[in-house]
Amino acid sequence: AGAAGNGSAGKRHIYLHATWRTGSSFLGELFNQHPDVFYLYEPMWHLWQALYPGDALSLQGALRDMLRALFRCDFSVLRLYTAPSGPRDPLAPAPPAADNLTTPVICSPPLCPAAPRPRDEIGLVDGATCEETCPPRALRELEAECRKYPVVVIKDVRLLELGALLPLLREPVQVLRSRHRTEPRGPARHQQQHLLLPPGLLGGGRPPQPQHRAEFFLGGALEVICQSWLRDLLLARRAPDWLRRRYTQLRYEDLVREPRAELRRLLRFAGLTVPPALEDFVLNMTRGAAYSSDRPFLISARDAREAVHAWRERLSRQQVRQVEAACGEAMSILAYPLSAGDA
Repeated sequence: AGAAGNGSAGKRHIYLHATWRTGSSFLGELFNQHPDVFYLYEPMWHLWQALYPGDALSLQGALRDMLRALFRCDFSVLRLYTAPSGPRDPLAPAPPAADNLTTPVICSPPLCPAAPRPRDEIGLVDGATCEETCPPRALRELEAECRKYPVVVIKDVRLLELGALLPLLREPVQVLRSRHRTEPRGPARHQQQHLLLPPGLLGGGRPPQPQHRAEFFLGGALEVICQSWLRDLLLARRAPDWLRRRYTQLRYEDLVREPRAELRRLLRFAGLTVPPALEDFVLNMTRGAAYSSDRPFLISARDAREAVHAWRERLSRQQVRQVEAACGEAMSILAYPLSAGDA
């Protein structure tokens, strides 16, 4: 399909619609590795931080508009939320984006002539090496490179509801939702350990004290997230055909248990080829020696299958009951088994 966003024939836009701690970074990395994809990792973080304090729902329209600009390879919107106060030089280097220093596009020629690896070589990029080797580039250079790619993929977790995307879905944007079998119990485990909740999710206010992190998450924020999931699920279930064709859903445990088969399905949805090296990559990344929970934001090879059930050992029975009470309806639709009644 043609892209109304930038007018280039055959351009495809894909948004990975997920929430915190659901395996979406790993999913995004699979697209990041594909040689035909220009990938952006959580660019809306800048807007979220710049407009705090403010509740999450009030920012949904601004997030959608930012997403539309980014899909058109218009990165000037980033400068609105990341540049220091004062006059802005449109030819200045792009604002720092440490989370995207592991993007092969930025860390390989032509944007980085001194890079030791070509763009089409599949494998994790060392962010520290990229930062040392590759100088900052002006936004116009990043935009020009973005326009060369047939597929633009953006992964983020701050656009809470699929309904906010409907104006974009009438344009050539496809949506891939990442779901985790242990959701919402898996994210609850990480939230209580790392306090991953974004500012303003519950409408502002002070963050909880460390000793109350789990109670804060289980008591309110989780309900907000699960209600958003439920609205998304009901919208997708009742969606007309044109919307169904632009939407697919993925469970994290399906990806880590059948990585090659799920990779093929996802790339077919995206209209992308399946490089053999990418099949090897997804298999190796999900068959590591162990699952490491002490570095949750680092993408690395690990025993991803262990992560599916890690919440069973790390949440108390009372916490599991709280999660299932807050998210039971969404879990039922997603066919996640409840365990609160287990002996």
